[in-house]
Amino acid sequence: MRRAATIKDVAAAAGVGLATVSRVLSGTGSVSPATRDRVLAVAKELDYRPSAIGRSLKLQRTGSIGLLVPDITDPFCAELAAGVLDCARTLGEHVILDVAHDDPEREGEIVDRLVEQRVDGIIAIPGSGDGAVWRDAARVVPVVFAGRGLPGLPSVVADDRSGVRAVVEYLVGLGHRRVAFLGGHVSVAAGPEREQAFRDTLAELRVPVDDDLVVRARSTADSAFAAAASLFQRRSDVSAVLAASHLLGEAAVLAARGLDLRVPADVSIAMIDDMPWAELCDPPLTVVARPARDMGYRAAELLLRDPARRERGRPVVLATELIVRGSCGPPAGLPGGSARSSRTR
Repeated sequence: MRRAATIKDVAAAAGVGLATVSRVLSGTGSVSPATRDRVLAVAKELDYRPSAIGRSLKLQRTGSIGLLVPDITDPFCAELAAGVLDCARTLGEHVILDVAHDDPEREGEIVDRLVEQRVDGIIAIPGSGDGAVWRDAARVVPVVFAGRGLPGLPSVVADDRSGVRAVVEYLVGLGHRRVAFLGGHVSVAAGPEREQAFRDTLAELRVPVDDDLVVRARSTADSAFAAAASLFQRRSDVSAVLAASHLLGEAAVLAARGLDLRVPADVSIAMIDDMPWAELCDPPLTVVARPARDMGYRAAELLLRDPARRERGRPVVLATELIVRGSCGPPAGLPGGSARSSRTR
């Protein structure tokens, strides 16, 4: 195998010193046009490629950032990752992607490895850990969270409280008083905040909060479906459901279909996050859209271009949007509603 050319080879072939070759290749310092052209011609002829390791040691940068997500097959994570890649590409930064599957131990191992590789920073959708591993990492490399946040570290997140408030106000405005909340487990970073926003909004609207209508599921399709089906079977009086994520929203739609519930005649369904399949449902699903791609892009900007704002540690909060579609309507018995069908037990 042919040995890779070194900077010494280029200098010898061009008849100049190492410092001259370094100035030409880095574009710094004063070099005559003739010498510059000769060095570049020799470098091309020898197929010289600068050492990434040497360059990173000199510049104290590796040209790489880490990106850690729970599940790259999840549409929200994929869209957020696309935003990070878009921004990193424009800034000439390479992205190292890894997946933690909401496993705190795996997340910690990935973070340790990225820190050991001396990446220029890490962007992450953090999992359910206590945050200690992230605080330790942030002492060595810059860290920015996206989509979810942890106290004391910079993040780019959606305004979940306003999003939940908007959809709950919409459902109550349609006449719903028995509104269920299908939420994530309390260990999931965004779960408690969305549930609290749901409770607070109902209380402000003077609608009693029925704890039996607040259901939690773990972050698996089976757990989400079981929780939704159990809710529908246990509480035949529920007239609307707000699902706190697209996984839970899909489970609510499938469980309603399996129990022969008509949407929205028997039960209205809305969810957090807009997915391509939501508009293809029959009827299309009402959603609170979070700007996943923009969150990823802004997180990369915060990491790579705005250290002063990053170091303040305060979250960047992006607006959500309530998108009303056909899956919500007045409850049965109200004008515009319909008689409730019998439910499969």
